[in-house]
Amino acid sequence: MSIQNLNKPADAFAQLQEEEGGNQTICHIRIQQRNGRKTITTVAGIPDEYDLPKILRYLKKKYNCNGTVVEDKEHGSVIQLTGDQRQNAKDLLTKVGVVKDSFCKIHGF
Repeated sequence: MSIQNLNKPADAFAQLQEEEGGNQTICHIRIQQRNGRKTITTVAGIPDEYDLPKILRYLKKKYNCNGTVVEDKEHGSVIQLTGDQRQNAKDLLTKVGVVKDSFCKIHGF
């Protein structure tokens, strides 16, 4: 009996990157439970050549939510939005062309 999970790469999406075109970064959109019914949506992995405050300003205005850009040691610049804005953020990023649909992953319940 052999264990196959030990041979897998550390990044779960590394195979997708190789198949789709090399060094495209993957955008991860997650939801976090704050307390009670309040949630935060985080968007990480947007390439550095894009202006995150401008994207944030558009998201806040279009979807009537609040948000900020925070710096994280592991993920770099991350957009945080109040509420469940996962699908809204993905729709905007793929429609404008910031990331491809196959490189935008939504996580959460």
